[in-house]
Parts: sequence; C-alpha cells; structure tokens
Amino acid sequence: MAGVLLLLLTYVAFSFALYSPGDDVIELTPQNFHSKVIEGDELWIIEFYAPWCGHCKALAPEWKKAATALKGIVRVGAVNADEHGGLGSQYGVTGFPTIKFFGEDKFKPTDYSSQRTASAIVDFAISQARSVASSRLSGKKSSGGSKSSGGNTGDPKDVVEITDSNFEEEVLNYDGMVLVEFYAPWCGHCKNLAPHWAQAATDLKGKVKVCAIDATVNTVMSNRYGIRGFPTIKMFPAGKKDGEAEDYDGGRTASDIVQWALDKLAENVPPPELKEIVSSTDLQDNCEGRQLCIISVLPQLLDCQSKCRNDYLDILRTLGEKFKKNLWGWLWTEAGAQSELEESLDIGGSGYPALAAVNLKKMKYSPLRGPFSEKGIHEFLRDLSYGKGSTAPLRSAKLPKLNAREPWDGKDAEMPEEEDIDLSDIDFDDESKDEL
Repeated sequence: MAGVLLLLLTYVAFSFALYSPGDDVIELTPQNFHSKVIEGDELWIIEFYAPWCGHCKALAPEWKKAATALKGIVRVGAVNADEHGGLGSQYGVTGFPTIKFFGEDKFKPTDYSSQRTASAIVDFAISQARSVASSRLSGKKSSGGSKSSGGNTGDPKDVVEITDSNFEEEVLNYDGMVLVEFYAPWCGHCKNLAPHWAQAATDLKGKVKVCAIDATVNTVMSNRYGIRGFPTIKMFPAGKKDGEAEDYDGGRTASDIVQWALDKLAENVPPPELKEIVSSTDLQDNCEGRQLCIISVLPQLLDCQSKCRNDYLDILRTLGEKFKKNLWGWLWTEAGAQSELEESLDIGGSGYPALAAVNLKKMKYSPLRGPFSEKGIHEFLRDLSYGKGSTAPLRSAKLPKLNAREPWDGKDAEMPEEEDIDLSDIDFDDESKDEL
C-alpha cells in the first residue's frame, strides 16, 4: 500500500512538470543554475517554460529528442519559469517557451527563434557549439562565470563594513531589508565573490542595504548565526523580529544576488490597497508610474447589494495579494459613476461587473473578455504579466475625466420611496354598471 501511495505521489509531483528525471533534459532552478550553467565549462541550450503553456507541452517531446541527440555535445536544460519567475526575468523571458543558448559569454545567451522541432534545435545547438570552438581556436578569451553581471564595476564603498559592536544598529535596528556576508579574509571563494558583492551593493543602493562582516574577528555575531563556512550570506527582512534571518540560496554573480534580493523584497511588500474612485485625481495618483493599473466597474447597488459587492471586492483583494510583486495599482468604481472612463476603456457595454488593465505611460488598455471570477481574472492578469494578451490605445488622446463623489458607506441601497397619490377626488362608480 505504501509503495502504491509513493508511486501516486510521485506521479502527482511530476504531473505538474513537463520533464522527469528519466529524461535527458536537466531541470534547472535558482539553486543549481549558477553552478551548472554559469560556472560550468559545458555549453547549454535551455528552455524557459510554463507547465500550463500549450506551446510548451507541444514542444516537450521534441525537446526530449533533442536532449538525447545532443548528449555529450551540448547540455539541454529546462527552467520552470512560472515557478521560478526571478530566474526567467533575469534573462528577459516574457513569453513561453523561450529558448536560449549559453555559449562563450554565459551572461549574454543567444536567442533561438527557429522551428520547434528536434532536428532544427539540434542543428542550431551544433552550429553554436562550432562557433564557440572557432572562437577558442582563434585565441579569444571566454567571458565565463567570473565576470560581473553587466560589465560594470561596483563601488566597494557601497558595501557597509560591520562589526559585533555596530551589528545591532546597522542590521537589526535597520527598518529595511539587509543582506550580510560573513567572510574570512583568507577565503578564496570570498575573494572571488568580492567584486560581485560590491556590484550588487551598488545596484541595490536605496532598496536593500548590503553589508559584510569579518567573521574571524567578530565571533559574537558569527557564533550567534551559526556560521560554519565562508562565505555565508544571510538575509534580514524588513520588520525583522528577534534578529530573525534567512539563508541566501541564490547564485554568486552580481545579477544573481540582485535578482534574489529584489524577489525577496517583492515577497515582503504589503498587498496593494483596493481604492474606490472618488476624486478627479485618483487615476493619476494610483496609476501613473506603474506598469499596469487594474480598474474594475461593479454593478450598481440596486442590482447587487452589499454582500454581492463585497464578494466582488474580495476577489479583487485576493488577486491583488497574488500579484503584489508587480506593484500594480488597483481601483474600482460603480457602474455609471465614471461614464467617460468606461467609454475610454470599452468596458461595461456587455454588462457588469467589468474590468480592464491600463498602462497610462503608453496610454493603452486591455479589457477582460472572460468571466469576472477569481480564475478568469487570474488567467487574464497572468497572461498580461508575461507580455501576452492584446492591447489597444485609449479611445481618447487624454485621460478621461473623473467625477468626484462620496465613497460607498458599505450599506445596502434603499429602494426609492413610492410617491403617495391622492385618490380622494376620483369617482370609482363605474357608469357601465347601469348598462348591465
């Protein structure tokens, strides 16, 4: 029975992925990407995919064939970029599947844009491998894993040197997020990390404080956090309690460190406020400077009383929590309250509730065409976050005019009172009765 259960659990686990350990495709994650791809000498062709993507499912059997054919020549990998979005965004992945070849310069992979067949993939990979071999034969230096993320030089002064005596002030009492490297001056890995750590400190300035502490001298804090090897990196979140820290498990390049830190920073941001449009400046105040602004138009209270309306608002708050990393704005209004806005977004014509995503910088919008449900809106927003979905320019060259109004008080709407009609002067005698 236990064996059957284990087999079932294994099947369920892999049913959500496109590749299994039995394939020649190597699954890559933020934990092993740097060591296998960036620091390794092997050449890689890597697919960034999403398990729900139809095109990715269609590619999977061809990708497996290519992996088998290229065994010993070029390593074939796959990244579930739906699960590991930070790794995908690091390499500019905005749609699925995206295929990249990591060759001579591991920090500048080559995009693959040919047919999605095993033979075409193999031809491309071998052509790229031949190009790398020719480059090496000519004596050109490889720009392998020791380079910084973007070729820029970070300023070591941006790394805050801390000690046992100022650790509490610089780290534990600091309001924001802090990254701390515990190092030893004689450690070779620490020396290799130093330029990347400086670059990350420069790139993260104003967002995340980046610190370093000599753990061989400042033993109080190194013992407190159980430091046993070097370098060890700890993350201290914003709003930290009792000196809590999380182990860093990302790569060791500046770009790895920066992306990991920004992902963690995004995880800890509070969910966005869902605001009702009640003033003429709400659109600019909540949408300008953001990639997207999600605007919902809910039915009037007479058609959908407080419980009905709150159910819709709960759906929007739940989705705001799910997509909080995107830092979008979230607004709502009642049907008919902002008619010019509805017209500019082409929503409401087929009924309410309705929703649209707006980019004020580009003056473009994308209306929700599917169901106004948690699943329907989630799929719509997920596609937009990956650069999919259709957009159109706003129907007006300028922002729609908003009407100032009183915010909803949370109560049900009251039916209008019926007007009393005075019937005292009406003769109810039916003259036709005399004719019967």
